[in-house]
Amino acid sequence: MLSDKINADIKTAMLARQEARLRALRSIKAALLLAATEKGAAEAVTDEKATQVLQKLAKQRKDSMDIYQQNGRDDLYNGEKEELEVISEYLPAQMSEGEITLVLSQIIAETGATSAAEIGKVMPVAMKQLAGKADGKTIQTLLKTLLG
Repeated sequence: MLSDKINADIKTAMLARQEARLRALRSIKAALLLAATEKGAAEAVTDEKATQVLQKLAKQRKDSMDIYQQNGRDDLYNGEKEELEVISEYLPAQMSEGEITLVLSQIIAETGATSAAEIGKVMPVAMKQLAGKADGKTIQTLLKTLLG
């Protein structure tokens, strides 16, 4: 399970005195513990749920990086970037824009969408089919381009 791997990696990072990696791993572990103790949660966090938690953490880091970069806070930006790199190690590989475009073209054909006004028909299907493989913002941007 992913949580076991993270616990082992925390020990390794502690022994190697890798502070940035350790900080990121601890934040991952904390988020997984919160997910495990949510109301209605199963006893253990499944790998699928853990992936969702990791994607949320990665998105938070990306958003923070954007804000810090806009405000000229390179010190905070670099910290978030280091954490994002560690979090990304545990996420499944993301699809390229070309692969996403191919899948979106098929979904558009299936749903019969013809204009940008019909993104609402395509987006839920695309998000379900590309869950964990592509970022929602990227999917939306490509859909706007395809449906123009």
